[in-house]
Amino acid sequence: MLHHLSFGVADIERACAFYDAVLAPLGYVRVWQDLRPGETGQAVGYGAPGGGDRLALKHRPEGQKPPGPGFHLAFAAPDRAAVARFHEAALRHGGRDNGAPGLRPHYGPHYYAAFVVDPDGYAIEAVFNAPA
Repeated sequence: MLHHLSFGVADIERACAFYDAVLAPLGYVRVWQDLRPGETGQAVGYGAPGGGDRLALKHRPEGQKPPGPGFHLAFAAPDRAAVARFHEAALRHGGRDNGAPGLRPHYGPHYYAAFVVDPDGYAIEAVFNAPA
């Protein structure tokens, strides 16, 4: 249903370092970039290698407020270990813990996820929802 989502970020370099680190364990990479330090309109796109973007980060130095409570973006993980690596990378790169890796039986018997808040305040998740 969704083609891609875009986030406005205050510091594109910080956001790129964060998303490069947290998306790598999930198998996602930068699929395009338009980075011109000091210029306006910079952006990057992330997705599966060789594919199109599913998440675009757009530099908005004037600041942008993330959506409020109730919004979050969940990324599919290939396994439980990738969920843990996502969480670890997020904490190392300026993210805040919003739920350590673990089973979430209230979402389903195999729902294994970790939740973080990125440096711009966006709530994101990595999830693996299959038997271990």
